[in-house]
Amino acid sequence: MNADPAPTAAADPPPVAGQAPVRAATSADAEGIIRMRSAHVLSSPMDEEWIGRSADELASRLAPAGDARAFVIDAPDGALAACALGLIHPVLSAPAYPRGMAARLQIVATHPDFRRRGYARAVVTALVDHLADAESVTLFELHASVEAQPLYRELGFTGSPALMRMTRLRPAAAAGAPENGPAWMPPEQYAETVLKATAFACVHFTDKDGRPLQLHSVYSPGHPWQMVGGTMDHGERPFETAVRECREETGLTVSGPPRLLATVYGLPGAQWPYSTMGVVFDGGRLTAEQIRGITLDPQEHDEVRVLPLAEWEALMPARDFARLSAVEEARRTGQAAYFGTWDWGN
Repeated sequence: MNADPAPTAAADPPPVAGQAPVRAATSADAEGIIRMRSAHVLSSPMDEEWIGRSADELASRLAPAGDARAFVIDAPDGALAACALGLIHPVLSAPAYPRGMAARLQIVATHPDFRRRGYARAVVTALVDHLADAESVTLFELHASVEAQPLYRELGFTGSPALMRMTRLRPAAAAGAPENGPAWMPPEQYAETVLKATAFACVHFTDKDGRPLQLHSVYSPGHPWQMVGGTMDHGERPFETAVRECREETGLTVSGPPRLLATVYGLPGAQWPYSTMGVVFDGGRLTAEQIRGITLDPQEHDEVRVLPLAEWEALMPARDFARLSAVEEARRTGQAAYFGTWDWGN
């Protein structure tokens, strides 16, 4: 959709030195974009029938007169390495978006083989710039995953943690099903109705005297002292996340086999609209030399501290201390803990 009487095609942005070139997508890219969405965005991949149906729909909407715009980066094998797609729609104007045109970032995906190269930033930036400059869009909307939020904040997106994304789908009865029987929904639609949760994995370390080790966060005043660990990436298993996060946050390498200390669950709340599920693995006891050799990521943590368990209580929220206490008890007894009240508050 374009505000000009004669729609114009999206222009390719200039290439950035050292980065794969970004180009404007055409109708010919529809199937590739849909396959990226199926494989790397949706919770359940679509079958070939749905891929074909969706690709046909998107092809017409990517035409100059359509309401879809996308930018992509090509992979060497001819497939797509990354893509960002936005859908344009009119809204009632307001002082903050006076032109009355909005765009929803519907798909942002990067193939796992090409992640951590800045491809997502490149295609999203190209898309947002084009929509603002050529399509008169003044309001941008998106639904961000936890791992993508830092990127979108850097690009100027803001949000309220009190707002929760809600959907309502009209169930479609399966062909031949009894009129009063249970309605059948395609997997993609059903996936939108089930519980959404973010997942994390941590490693619990102590020193040789059994005192818990914690890292001081530079970005989370609500959780100032944290275990080593973080949010799971797409395609990762929990212990893989724990090993990766430990290496990134401390420079330490955790070896298996994994020993589970605790399973953690938290209900959603005003601070975060999703449930939280996580696991804590035993990282063992570190020597004083190992602790001194920890290398922190300054964008995440600025201090390593080791204290007796009781002294941590005054330094962290009650639920964080209760979780740490449960983990310590699990290590002492050898029986894995279930800590089910790590909630996000009201």
